[in-house]
Amino acid sequence: MLLSIPTWIIHLSSMTEWAVAMILLHRYGKLTRRKDVQRFAWLMLPHWIGGLCVLAYHTTSDRDSFWFDASKVINLIGSLSLLAASLGIILKRRSVISAAAVMLFAPTYSELLTRVQLVNLAFQISSAVYFLFLISLIVLYRRDPQAFAPMTIFGFWFLLVFVAVAATCNYYAIQVRGFATLTHDDLLHGFAESFLTLTNLFIVFGIRQKLRTAS
Repeated sequence: MLLSIPTWIIHLSSMTEWAVAMILLHRYGKLTRRKDVQRFAWLMLPHWIGGLCVLAYHTTSDRDSFWFDASKVINLIGSLSLLAASLGIILKRRSVISAAAVMLFAPTYSELLTRVQLVNLAFQISSAVYFLFLISLIVLYRRDPQAFAPMTIFGFWFLLVFVAVAATCNYYAIQVRGFATLTHDDLLHGFAESFLTLTNLFIVFGIRQKLRTAS
């Protein structure tokens, strides 16, 4: 496998933190009797599944591109789900219905586009949707500060730092150090992924603060 044990630990810790965030947020919603917050926790699940696809891709030494492509498509569903969950809290409506409708409609694109085009399109749309989600979090906090702690919102925004670091490391690994991909440069790969671990830690700590306050 391409990944060293420390890099695997970083990947697995990020996955574990996201799972813990979902569990804690669901508990917080249940404790405060807020079904909208509980729905938000459930709608974090697609991103976790997308992360599992990335891990599956790494177990094949990055040879089976199906898993990597699947992660991009699933992450698009995840970004749409998060945006729908956030709008659901803002508008006090069950936007989970609209998210489900998007999930059912999305596969029809595969009939019109090639696999490569579909994956690239999914990645581009996912990035734009996630940014809209971040904007909605600011609106949400101003209207309903009890839903999330500032640290949780900061954590979601901190993902942009991870993306920037990953893009920089990817360029440096390929153009300067001469590796085929960032994954082949285990040192830079682990360094970049550590920022995703930090992102999820901020989210978890913020939810934990709210849970303690509610308790």
